[in-house]
Amino acid sequence: MFKYCLLIASRRMAVMLLQGFSSGLPLALVASTLQAWFAVSGIDVFTIGILSLVGQPYVYKFLWAPFFDRYIFPFLGRRRGWLFLAQVLLIVSIVLISFLDPLDAPWPVGIMAFFIAFFSASQDILVDAYRTEVLATAERGAGVALYNVGYRVALLVSGGGALIIADYFGWQVMFLSMAGLLALQLLVTCWAEEPAHKDIPQRLHHAIFHPFHDFFKRRLAVAILLFIILYKLTDVVTLSLGSKFLIDLGFSLTTIGVVYKGVGLIATLSGALLGGFLMLRITLYRSLLSFGLLQAFSNLTFVWLALAGSSVAVLTIAIATENFCGGLATTAFVAFLMGLCNKRYTATQYALFSSIAVLGRTYIGPVAGLLARHLQVETNHAHWAIFYVWAFIVGFPALFLLMWLHKKEII
Repeated sequence: MFKYCLLIASRRMAVMLLQGFSSGLPLALVASTLQAWFAVSGIDVFTIGILSLVGQPYVYKFLWAPFFDRYIFPFLGRRRGWLFLAQVLLIVSIVLISFLDPLDAPWPVGIMAFFIAFFSASQDILVDAYRTEVLATAERGAGVALYNVGYRVALLVSGGGALIIADYFGWQVMFLSMAGLLALQLLVTCWAEEPAHKDIPQRLHHAIFHPFHDFFKRRLAVAILLFIILYKLTDVVTLSLGSKFLIDLGFSLTTIGVVYKGVGLIATLSGALLGGFLMLRITLYRSLLSFGLLQAFSNLTFVWLALAGSSVAVLTIAIATENFCGGLATTAFVAFLMGLCNKRYTATQYALFSSIAVLGRTYIGPVAGLLARHLQVETNHAHWAIFYVWAFIVGFPALFLLMWLHKKEII
């Protein structure tokens, strides 16, 4: 424990924490906070629905990631230089959007929000590459844990905190406040150490095509990609209809907000930090397997909740358990993705792996909805228990695949 405390108190880990905050802050601004701004401005629901498209850069960020692998910025180095520029452009975009009004100019606001998402996704590419390159193998668990803590806190600040600022001081002050917080991150970027770089791609087309060739020439590359898609799928199924489930059971929006966001946040951060500590003592394979099992079994608490009905005590236990185990599994999973990267192509490969990892999150919603409708959960709330039994079962294909890959000496 003492060794872990010394590790997380280091300069390198402080940078991980603050970079997590920097990555998380813009995400809610172009999602829930932007939607709230449009809603209170009286914009029609169709236009608000179109706003979801501004988040596309997060999905396709691997398309321009090779640029960051190939070229070195004139100052601060290959990673910190581009990161500094991305953060400056992100700050400028947030400042500019603060002077617009969605009622008078909804489409210019939407376009500026797209630029915020683009520069935010670019920042994510560079932060992920930086984290992968600068951390030693033994530091990855702790580094990922602290990054997740900063990320989650930032989502709270730019989600709920931003709405409170907007309610009291107006939307312009809110956006300028968020820009100010991001401006402080420029100091962090200058303070961080630059990773050592060797064997940088000499041509842009090398940076575009060689990362894919490098990965797919590995043994069982397709099986590894399948594992990336499947590992967090049990968590995704559980959360896909979470709000609908809790409303059907009769919980108030206030109760859902306090328990889901408050208790859930604390449990996730606790799980992430414990996961980082445990990964100093056990191998990556054992972490993925044991945390994955806990992640799957945590879904059974939702079966209990479905049978118990509107019990706040059971709700609190279920949310705390699921988020705590999800935090453990996420820490191991991100460390696994980092270990897959060839440091010559870190930006491109990590962006690709993280994009593949969200495929399940992107497409599982309709499947979960069809399953819930087939089970007739709206007419019989106890049938939600069957739904969450399926969510539990969905966690096991990834674990069987993990054990097979380990037997093949891949993981």
